[in-house]
Amino acid sequence: MISKRIVAFFAAACLSLGLTTAGPDEGMWLPLLLKQLNESDMQKRGFKLTADDIYSINQSSLKDAIVQFGGGCTGEIISSEGLLLTNHHCGYGQIQSHSSVEKDYLTNGFWAMNRSEELPNPGLTATFIVRMEDVTKQILEGTGNAKTEAEREAIVQRNIAKVSEQATAGTHYNTVIRPFFFGKEYYMYVTETFKDIRMVGAPPSSIGKFGGDTDNWMWPRHTGDFALFRIYAGANNEPTDYSPNNKPYKPKHHLPISLSGIKENDFTLVFGFPGRTNEYLTSHAVKELYEVSNPAKINIRETKLNILDKDMKASDAVRIQYAAKYASIANYWKKWIGENRGIRKANAIEKKQQLEKQFAQWVAADPARQQKYGNLLADFEKNYKALEGITISRDYITEAAYGVELINYANNFVRLQEMVDSKAPQQEINALLDRTEKGAAGFFKNYNAPSDKKVFAALLDLYYKNIDAKMHPEAFKTFAQKYKGDFAKYADDVYSKSALTSEAGVKKLIADVRAGKTASLKADPAIQLAASIGAYYRTNVLPTYTSVNDNLSLLYRNYVAGLREMQTDKKFYPDANSTLRVAYGKVEPYEPLDGVKYNYYTTLEGIIEKAETGAAEDYAIPAKLKELYEKKDYGIYGVNGEMPVAFIASNHTTGGNSGSPVINANGQLIGTNFDRNWEGTMSDIVYNPEQVRNISIDARYMLFIVDKFAGAGHLVKEMTLVTDNTSGLAQVDARSKEEAKPAKKETRKERKKREKKEKAELVN
Repeated sequence: MISKRIVAFFAAACLSLGLTTAGPDEGMWLPLLLKQLNESDMQKRGFKLTADDIYSINQSSLKDAIVQFGGGCTGEIISSEGLLLTNHHCGYGQIQSHSSVEKDYLTNGFWAMNRSEELPNPGLTATFIVRMEDVTKQILEGTGNAKTEAEREAIVQRNIAKVSEQATAGTHYNTVIRPFFFGKEYYMYVTETFKDIRMVGAPPSSIGKFGGDTDNWMWPRHTGDFALFRIYAGANNEPTDYSPNNKPYKPKHHLPISLSGIKENDFTLVFGFPGRTNEYLTSHAVKELYEVSNPAKINIRETKLNILDKDMKASDAVRIQYAAKYASIANYWKKWIGENRGIRKANAIEKKQQLEKQFAQWVAADPARQQKYGNLLADFEKNYKALEGITISRDYITEAAYGVELINYANNFVRLQEMVDSKAPQQEINALLDRTEKGAAGFFKNYNAPSDKKVFAALLDLYYKNIDAKMHPEAFKTFAQKYKGDFAKYADDVYSKSALTSEAGVKKLIADVRAGKTASLKADPAIQLAASIGAYYRTNVLPTYTSVNDNLSLLYRNYVAGLREMQTDKKFYPDANSTLRVAYGKVEPYEPLDGVKYNYYTTLEGIIEKAETGAAEDYAIPAKLKELYEKKDYGIYGVNGEMPVAFIASNHTTGGNSGSPVINANGQLIGTNFDRNWEGTMSDIVYNPEQVRNISIDARYMLFIVDKFAGAGHLVKEMTLVTDNTSGLAQVDARSKEEAKPAKKETRKERKKREKKEKAELVN
């Protein structure tokens, strides 16, 4: 979906796209522009291929093995049979959805031993990029006459719809058109989305989530964060809905996997779909983030996590219901903590201020520049000042109020109530009722009202106490009078009277509305509270928020233009916006603290050490893994008596790069990206080459777990494993040609010899 406004500094819905100048290993580059901007530099750093080997529309290239997985992660194709590799945490929702107390795939893992055992996942998609195109001229046509940002954006959206329709007419393709450089440029991605994605394999959480929240965002890391899926296609190898008759997708390219491993200073390339970065925020925005927004969100999420943690430990059913939710909440909670540490360590606010001072001096030196850019910095300060109080109100609404599942769910019924009150056409009301009724089962499958009730009392208490009373929704005034500030009593009342705390209650409420009985809809306390919070937001937060960010959109567009004019010798790269990007760097250790230096890789020995000395909850391991360690039974995947597990490199990554392949100089897979180091999480705002590292599972550890631990060697056999430095593209082409040859008829003598060999292997 195309973002309509540049939102200044909100981490979850902030700048649609920004810009920064690139330093060593910094940057998330557009595949289409690699030849002119990056190819020479990449080859100087050791890359053996060309920009065309990475991105081409005329021949198979690395891009043909990369997918956007489920809309929020990246995955890579690792076999000619559509086998897809991504992170365990990217597939966590699917693993959880297939799990139950009886079949606990979260705890025990899952491995399909044949194609019939692979599990379908309704709603899960895998999207390839067919091609990219610069469509700036078409999208900006007519915008010169716009008097406001809103008018300009309306024209842009109309042009986007027109260009998209033209690009996909007569095809099964879709398009994504996004703004670059704050709307100075627009690029179109033509996409192909597959909808039959089946779960093939996932290690137990004691491997896939080894280290838990203790190790999240940390290095050294020992997590086997991977999962395997498979893309299925119709008879013509094109996307289609799930059918048992579908066949494994035949990709244009799949990544060969290197068994040669990594060493310090090796070239690395990360190819994926980074989500959001904000590298070009001004100092005003970073200060607000550091001093106000992040601390508030950290406190809210920590409060919620503590409640859920206790309930999940007390009940296996609740643990399975909330496993994916807990992981999602915890992920950004810890990220924001690290981000603030990194901002402080990098002196990010001061550096932003220094750049702004340099810009002001450059502007002041020329009358023409003064005319174009003279008021920019003052206007930034004025607009960010106008957001004081608005930012924190929005944070508490999104994180605290809507962090309560009942309130968030009740928003569906607020809309229903509005439609009933306005006497909307019955057809529209029925359509909403149908959607709500259909989604109820899914919601309540993973909902526990007693846990949510505790969250309600705790988070609304924070909202009530930490936000000025002038910025409270109307319902809080009623609450203060009736419950005397006791949110536990308020929670008792709401959860005992609301129909929305159970699937049966929701179905009855829907049935009543269908029958024309709307009194219970209007009287429901959860719906009343959600309506009050929503009304406050629309009346007191959204108008200022929208107006200011319309202003900021234009300011940032002009500021970026000025910086590019000022720094003509610099290469600029756009902020991440969930479009396909290339980042490159090298395998490299780092020093997080004075006197401390971290190695660039970890091994299975570190897992055993943590299991023996660390917290039992996060560092428990399967008995078989320890047995393989003690026997040093690593197969062809170990090296010098060690089993490599993870490694770090200096690639510039962010959320959305989870699951991205880490590729060596020859186009071979060496790992799968799954995290950043804690000290480097501020790279979404400012890149510090001394501290920023991406963390990846070593491909050899993935193979070891699949083959030696899980006994799913049949999956390894369909992969292309290599030990030499030949181009990965050439290796895959050679294998594809070999597989395409007609099978040679086996003689009786050859058959007997083969059967004897197979029998011996089975005995051994």
